[in-house]
Amino acid sequence: MKVTVAGTGYVGLANAVLLAQHNEVVALDIVEEKVELINNKQSPIADNEIEDFFATKELNIRATTNAEEAFKGAEYVVISTPTDYDPEEHFFDTSSVETVIGQVLEINPEATIVIKSTVPVGFTEQMRKEFDADNIMFSPEFLREGQALFDNLHPSRIIIGEQSERAQRFATLLAEGAVKKDIPMLFTDSTEAEATKLFANTYLAMRVSFFNELDTYSELNGLDTKQIVEGIGHDPRIGDHYNNPSFGYGGYCLPKDTRQMLANFEGVPNNIINAIVASNDTRKDHIAKMIADRNPETVGIYRLTMKTDSDNFRQSAIQDVIERLKAADINVVVYEPVLEEDEFDGLRVVKDFAEFKQVSDVIVANRLNPDLEDVREKVYTRDLFSRD
Repeated sequence: MKVTVAGTGYVGLANAVLLAQHNEVVALDIVEEKVELINNKQSPIADNEIEDFFATKELNIRATTNAEEAFKGAEYVVISTPTDYDPEEHFFDTSSVETVIGQVLEINPEATIVIKSTVPVGFTEQMRKEFDADNIMFSPEFLREGQALFDNLHPSRIIIGEQSERAQRFATLLAEGAVKKDIPMLFTDSTEAEATKLFANTYLAMRVSFFNELDTYSELNGLDTKQIVEGIGHDPRIGDHYNNPSFGYGGYCLPKDTRQMLANFEGVPNNIINAIVASNDTRKDHIAKMIADRNPETVGIYRLTMKTDSDNFRQSAIQDVIERLKAADINVVVYEPVLEEDEFDGLRVVKDFAEFKQVSDVIVANRLNPDLEDVREKVYTRDLFSRD
């Protein structure tokens, strides 16, 4: 079966590699460099499992920038293009998804279109009406940056926003490529599937915010956060997971999904959803103040990435902390091995790690690393468990 995947970010590439184990997969992207890497069996994103699969597995996958070549003859077209949140419109920018839908319907109107991009609640139904097409369905993804393929190989559940034979066939394709067996499968209506995705990520953001506020309370009152977190984590209703304090939630999904959820709540009574978004800003204010209170001449930022083993800077919480430090006229330098440039957002990038440690009065690390052990007295972090 030919399956086309439009967009080769974390979601798209993880799905493409998963499906390429048993199907002919064509990956479509507008970036020529990414296409060349994929065709040379190299991953354009940092993901250990994807890199390993390219190196060791027999995958039937090729990449192209040609939409005609990609869509023609495909039975399923998976759309995984970016849907960044537009702060002015208070909604996801779904233009890339709409463009792909239009192209598919023009080139191959018989294909079943599966939207994997995160979209507003009600979007799929709206697209069916606007394009007068009944071959569009939504299937949410629940992936972690840097572990996207792993999460597809071991999915917590597969949700398809349609109750039909073609929905069941697509779910079977995903399950066929997975390592995990007996995967829970849910077939819902499209709007309920969209809401499931946004509510799930908003709950995770709420959990991050809860433990961050717990940590803020402990830090200001001289308490040991770790003891408290471990104590409450033994309650099985709470659990000992997703509880490591940070500088705030960030990355591809949680910031935009929580804001989209808040926009979807317009006219609906709520307190919690608004508080989650506000709490994340409050946490960054607190982190910046605690750093500034040390009266440093130079603050060194250790890594801009959101998570360990990730190459993603987008919407990382540390960047918002940096903006607050700059506003306080504090000199900031950056150590980020992924960067080739000498500057980042007007800040000096220090390439030599020894020099970075030497020039920094305070080293700010969202996540600790053994490389910082010799300057531990300089390090400001809220990382308790050395894990994401």
